[in-house]
Formats: sequence, C-alpha cells, structure tokens
Amino acid sequence: MGLTRTAIQLRNPLRPGDAPLQVTALADTGAMYLCLPPGVAAALGITELEHREVTLADGSRRPVPYGGPVEVRFGNRRCFVGAMLMGDEVLLGAIPMEDLDLVVQPLTRTVTVNPASPELPSGRA
Repeated sequence: MGLTRTAIQLRNPLRPGDAPLQVTALADTGAMYLCLPPGVAAALGITELEHREVTLADGSRRPVPYGGPVEVRFGNRRCFVGAMLMGDEVLLGAIPMEDLDLVVQPLTRTVTVNPASPELPSGRA
C-alpha cells in the first residue's frame, strides 16, 4: 500500500473575501489532524492560537503551534477544523476526513466521498 494524495481546497473563513487555496494533501488515516506547513498557514492568514503536544510518526512528542479555523472543501463537502501548523506538506488526517465523510480507497490510492452517502456527509452524533 502506498501513499494517497488528494486535491482539496483550504480557506480562512475569517477572511471571506480571499479566494480558496487549492492544494494537494497527503491523506493519512493514521494521523488525526489537519496539518499545514507554515507557508500555507501564512498564505491563508491562519495564526497560532496555542500550542498542543503531538506524537509524531517516529513516536517522539513535541509541542507544535495550533491555529484556525480552517475551512476544508472536497467536492461538494466542507468542514471547519483547527490545524497543527507544522510539516512540509498539507496532511489531511482522520478528523477532517470523518467530518467530510470521505473514504480512502487503498487499491486505487484515491480519496472519494463515502459511496453510502454520496449526496450529504453522514456521521454519528
């Protein structure tokens, strides 16, 4: 199984006049959060609100800046989340993928809307 990347749009909902930013994101079901590299966060005008401690893939833990809100769009779906301001590429973790009701297709290495709910995102409350 390889890496899966997908196109998403990001926008700062506190700056409604700004155009959304089209990016390619690594869809990582093993990660929890949306992660934005500092340059992408700056382009969106996302500022640091606090620090949060995260566990990285190598098992190490460190505090990282956390900011938001960020509007994430995929096709006809959108959600609003906070983001870890770190890394060198946009990472789409499980929380925004669940909120958008997206599915990672490992055989084709694609991200799609959940075929069980193609019109509207579905979830548990």
